[in-house]
Amino acid sequence: MEHARVSSLPPVSLVLGGARSGKSTHAEKLVTGSLHGAPPQPAVYVATAEAGDVEMATRIMAHRSRRGSGWTTIEEPLKLGEALQSAAAHGRPVLVDCLTLWLSNLMQAGGGLDQATDELVWALEGYAVPVVFVSNEVGLGLVPETPLGRVFRDAQGRLNMRMAERADRVILMAAGLPLIMKERPAPRG
Repeated sequence: MEHARVSSLPPVSLVLGGARSGKSTHAEKLVTGSLHGAPPQPAVYVATAEAGDVEMATRIMAHRSRRGSGWTTIEEPLKLGEALQSAAAHGRPVLVDCLTLWLSNLMQAGGGLDQATDELVWALEGYAVPVVFVSNEVGLGLVPETPLGRVFRDAQGRLNMRMAERADRVILMAAGLPLIMKERPAPRG
């Protein structure tokens, strides 16, 4: 029964989890419809990461390699609402990976976090294609030692709550296993 529930995409999904929990891989399979072995369908990938060092460049290359050629990639570290509009023009499901890096990019750029989150939520009103967001759940560990770490943890928690409130489906990944935390029924037509 679990498989049938996860196979169709609602308008907005949020996949949360810790580092190396399987959230990106799961989200990719959701977006392409290949969660249960079906051939993957084309999709759009909105990448928020920037290759600031060799380790991050290696991670980005690994993600690209795993996805393969059926993806259209839009790289946008800051203007996520604009990137979503560009992605919707392709008429295919969209994956945004990830909100955590987007938040970090905004903080480094000195952007207004609450305003950027509001703009992101507003961009989803009437959005034409299904979209899946990936985000880290950073509040389960130790309290960060530095003030900046605590500010980031708190901002990530607020962002995740806003997105979970807006999402039709929220999935928590742990050890590669999905736990559906929220499933809003599809509107009757």
